[in-house]
Amino acid sequence: MATADETRDGISLTNLDQPLFDGAGATKRDLVDYLDAVHERILPELRDRPLSVVRVRPGQDPFMQKNLPKYTPDWVRRTSVWAEASRRRISYALCDDRRTLLWFANQRAVEYHPTLGVAGRPEHPSHLVLDLDPPPGDSFGAAVRAALLVRQALADVGLAGAVKTSGAKGVHVIVPVDAGTTAEEAAAATRALAVHAERLDPALATTAFIVEDRGGRVFVDSTRAYGATVVAAYSPRIRPGTPVSYPVGWDDLESVTPADFTVRTVPALVAERDPWADALPAPQSLPADLVAEGRTIPVARVQAMHEGKRRAKARREAG
Repeated sequence: MATADETRDGISLTNLDQPLFDGAGATKRDLVDYLDAVHERILPELRDRPLSVVRVRPGQDPFMQKNLPKYTPDWVRRTSVWAEASRRRISYALCDDRRTLLWFANQRAVEYHPTLGVAGRPEHPSHLVLDLDPPPGDSFGAAVRAALLVRQALADVGLAGAVKTSGAKGVHVIVPVDAGTTAEEAAAATRALAVHAERLDPALATTAFIVEDRGGRVFVDSTRAYGATVVAAYSPRIRPGTPVSYPVGWDDLESVTPADFTVRTVPALVAERDPWADALPAPQSLPADLVAEGRTIPVARVQAMHEGKRRAKARREAG
């Protein structure tokens, strides 16, 4: 019989039989076994990218960890990044190998959120992200239909993307871009593509950042840019049943559910191949006119902030 503690790749793994979190339907051992089983698939998504993780300790709420704790082993690679918001340098991990991944698993790091660019090149993202966030309820199907709008918007300008479940209730469309693409160009193109998708079916999709303005529609989130992160393909999520963000072929998207892909089901699906590597198109150059159009579109978060202030002022004046 397996013991509650063991060692793999020099990492002492402890408390393996503890429940992972409420509703996980999994133990810490299941998390370790899963990440170990898929390490050859997930590590290419994490390698050389500043990494944020979401950890969950017994009896506590999940929390996102960016800055490595002081007890982190010296052999964990890291990179220092200036954080403008907190006015300090943050020491991010670079999860480049199985040993580091197992160390994170032992820290109960369930979710893995790498940056869009590699360390030392934050101004040059390797891909665009369009995050399809459906309204509350059983609305994954709506997110799928919105993702198909994004696919059409991409095709209309000569681009292609790959799609994966977010592992929660949404869908991510990922568009690899040329190495010379700047963060500003990528952000502009992402805004333009979101607007194009919205125009294709405004009853289904919206770019409204303010929740009450969405009217039950799918939010086409274009704000993943600059120093943003996105959950990695194959990363587990802290959701009931411990689902995994999983790549899906465009032709299969309408016939799957997020619950199909969990820490229990995914290892067998990726044992013989890497469906994410297979699905990703080659890096592409962004059309100049798409970037130019995006530069005329306000940044959603900034626009929402100004609109929130305007509405608050109007309420004060009305009251």
